[in-house]
Amino acid sequence: MFLTDNHPGMPSIISIKSLSKTYSSGLDALKSVTLDIERGEIFALLGPNGAGKTTLINIICGLMNSSSGTVKVNGHDVIDHYRYTRSIIGLVPQELMTDSFETIRSTVNFSRGLFGKKSDPGYLKKILSDLDLWDKRNDQIMTLSGGMKRRLLVAKALSHEPSILFLDEPTAGVDINLRQDMWRIVRDLQSNGVTIILTTHYIKEAEEMADRIGVMNSGELVLVEDKRSLMRKLGKKYLTLQLHNRIDNIPAALAPFRLKKSKSGIELTYTYDTKGEQTGIYDLFSTLKQIGLKFRDLHTSQSSLEDIFVELVGNKQS
Repeated sequence: MFLTDNHPGMPSIISIKSLSKTYSSGLDALKSVTLDIERGEIFALLGPNGAGKTTLINIICGLMNSSSGTVKVNGHDVIDHYRYTRSIIGLVPQELMTDSFETIRSTVNFSRGLFGKKSDPGYLKKILSDLDLWDKRNDQIMTLSGGMKRRLLVAKALSHEPSILFLDEPTAGVDINLRQDMWRIVRDLQSNGVTIILTTHYIKEAEEMADRIGVMNSGELVLVEDKRSLMRKLGKKYLTLQLHNRIDNIPAALAPFRLKKSKSGIELTYTYDTKGEQTGIYDLFSTLKQIGLKFRDLHTSQSSLEDIFVELVGNKQS
C-alpha cells in the first residue's frame, strides 16, 4: 500500500545542494548543507540540540524557506512544486498540535483530506490497527496517554500514503514498548518502499535501524557515511586485561601504550585503531612479559556509534 516511484536510473529521492539558513538574528542555522538521500533507505540524522536538524527537515517539508541553496524531492523543487512534494512527504513532529476534542478517526481522516485524498475506510483501519489505535478510534484525543498521542502523530503522517516519512525524535520520552513498536512499524514501512529519515537522541536506535548516518553540528553536515563503513573506519577496539594483582600506578615501561587503569587497579585497557596494520598488541604483550606483570584474563570490545558521535562532535567544537 505504501508505494514509491522507484525506478532504476532515477535520481536520489531527496537532493539537497548548498542549503543555508540564516535567521534575522544573524544565527546561521544551516551552513551550505549538501546531501542526497536514496530511495527506500533509513537515514538517521544525529546531532546535539541546536545542530540544525529540525531546520533542515522543515525546509525539505516546505514549512520554512531557506536563505540559499536548493532542495528537490523526487526531482521536483520544493518551492516551485510545493503541492506535489508535500503530497509525498509525511512528517511526524515532536509535538501533537490538533483539536483535543476530536476523535482519533476524525483527525486522521481530516489529515488525509488535507492532501486531497478520498476517504478510504480500509486504509484507515489498517494504519490504526498497525499502531494499536483501532480500538480507540472513537476516543477523544484529550483522553489519550502520551504514548497513544505519539502513535496518533504517526497515523496522521501516514494518512495520505506518503512515500517519504520524516520522524523527528519519534521515541523521545516514550516507554520501551512503544519504542519497539515504533521501530517495527519503521521496518514494515521500509519493506514497502517508504524512505525514512529520522532524527534521534537515542544513538543506539540509529545504530540498530539506519542504513546511513549523517552527523550535524552547528549547522554543518560533519559527516555522511554508510553505518557499517563508519563503524569500520572510525571505530576503535579496546583490549582489557584483568591483572592477577592490583596495581597503584602503571609501570613506566608501559607509558608508550597509553593504557587506562580502572579505579580498582585490577584492570588495564589498551585502545587501538582498527584501521592500523600494526595494532601494537604484540609489543604490549612482550613488554608485559619483560616487566613481569601477569594477567589472568582478557577481552576485547569495539566502540559504539555513540562513541564515534561524541568524538566527531567533540573534534568539531575544539
